[in-house]
Amino acid sequence: MDITSWMNNYTRQFLDFTLLGLFSQSKHPALLAVVIFVVFLMALSGNALLILLILSDTHLHTPMYFFISQLSLMDMMYISVTVPKMLIDQVLGSHKISATACGMQIFLYLTLAGSEFFLLASMSYDRYVAICHPLRYPVLMNYRVCLLLLSVCWLLGSLDGFIFTPITMNLSFCGSREIHQFFCEVPTMTKLSCSDTWLYETLMYVCCVLMLLIPVTVISGSYSSILLNVLRMNSAEGRKKALATCSSHMTVVMLFYGAAVYTYMLPASLPTPEKDMVASVFYTIVTPLLNPLIYSFRNKNVTEALKKLLGVSTLFQKILK
Repeated sequence: MDITSWMNNYTRQFLDFTLLGLFSQSKHPALLAVVIFVVFLMALSGNALLILLILSDTHLHTPMYFFISQLSLMDMMYISVTVPKMLIDQVLGSHKISATACGMQIFLYLTLAGSEFFLLASMSYDRYVAICHPLRYPVLMNYRVCLLLLSVCWLLGSLDGFIFTPITMNLSFCGSREIHQFFCEVPTMTKLSCSDTWLYETLMYVCCVLMLLIPVTVISGSYSSILLNVLRMNSAEGRKKALATCSSHMTVVMLFYGAAVYTYMLPASLPTPEKDMVASVFYTIVTPLLNPLIYSFRNKNVTEALKKLLGVSTLFQKILK
């Protein structure tokens, strides 16, 4: 390769990409934009409200609700990585994204997704200790342990981002730079590349297996022990309470992990661009909306905290009048 060809290829690496996105597939893009904007606001407000309730109510100052508040924080960040850019592009009529912004999107969503994988595993371990070792729970899950687990979650998630972002952005994109997605996503970027990505895709697959296998092993082991412990309980009320506490978490786990397996672990030839986009919408937009609803409507302590907060707000309004 002569110096001119090398310079041309090097320069192309820093050209803008085009996000084709959701709206190019829709017959009513304006209506779809409004719906996504409403969902975005609901997800942000729902997660923010859940965090506020956990911070304001002393009854919710426990490890379980600490992890739930961190999950809500991650979801707020997660949906903010993709949706604002998508909506602004639709309003302005420009669907370009720079290579730098694309790399930032990849890093942030890999870091947040990886962190959430391990956070869900930490939450299942917390439930295991609470139900199977209730007397030792204050010692095994003290504040320092919770912070340590959270730090490990963020560390492992950011490691995922630091590994795959530079590799993805250093692939050769010598053909079309149109991304069939509403944000820069690793599987879509590898399909766009004209490089031989077999080794990279194999590395990504192995990494995703490990990123999923470790948390899934922790979750499966925790809930197997919980189920055995629940079956030994003499109290029907105790069994009902334990299962109700765990069912919310298992619902979130199945939603998030199911979409991740579809996106990163199925053979590249199976998903179509349209199906890829549906899966991405599900785990980047729908899941952050559903998580606070799952944890609030199915949790008596959270609903009581909400009633208390609304009661204080009503009283404060009366005093002002």
